[in-house]
Amino acid sequence: MKNIAVITARGGSKRIPRKNIKEFFGKPMICYAIEAAQKSKIFNAIMVSTDDNEIAQIAKKYGAQVPFMRSKETANDFATTEDVLIEVMNEYKKLNEEFVHLCCIYPCVPFLKADALKAAYNKFLESDADSLMPIVRFSYPIQRALKINKEGFLEFREPQYIRARSQDLEPAYHDIGMFYFYKVKSLSTKERKIMYFEMKESEIQDIDAQEDWDMAELKYKIINNRVLL
Repeated sequence: MKNIAVITARGGSKRIPRKNIKEFFGKPMICYAIEAAQKSKIFNAIMVSTDDNEIAQIAKKYGAQVPFMRSKETANDFATTEDVLIEVMNEYKKLNEEFVHLCCIYPCVPFLKADALKAAYNKFLESDADSLMPIVRFSYPIQRALKINKEGFLEFREPQYIRARSQDLEPAYHDIGMFYFYKVKSLSTKERKIMYFEMKESEIQDIDAQEDWDMAELKYKIINNRVLL
């Protein structure tokens, strides 16, 4: 079976300028995604989908392929990740290359390890799912979420759970936005069976704003024993 890793890296980034190639502990951020894919040894091809020439050059320097550039239609603020992936697969068809499985990896994932990719891939293969999503458990029961009402006061969204014990409430999870596995044939399918891969809070960090970047640096230092505690 032929597998491809597609790292999606647009040139534009409004809240953290050039974050996909901004230096993070000695190398451009996107390199962590490329290296995790390389070390997993489960991909026949590792490519970067980008509309940016500088990103393309850095991706090639670190061993990824950029066989074609992303179109204007899939590089705007309204294109979805799946729009990008479908375009990538269509372009590969023009090159007479087809793949069975695709792994979309986002470019700002400095905590992603090859072992996680391999474990997720094996779980995906063992299931009959069309795709796989990594998730993390909410640290606090979402049944006790609060909201601000029209009068400006706090109230519970689900007041029936006010007195429930935390251990009696059903766990809830959220998407962590690091990577996704797909059967290529299911990309255009609206309804899919989605398998999950649970990860730990220490293995993830969303990086959308500068405070997220700062937290990622702190966490990276701690994980890699670069700070004396």
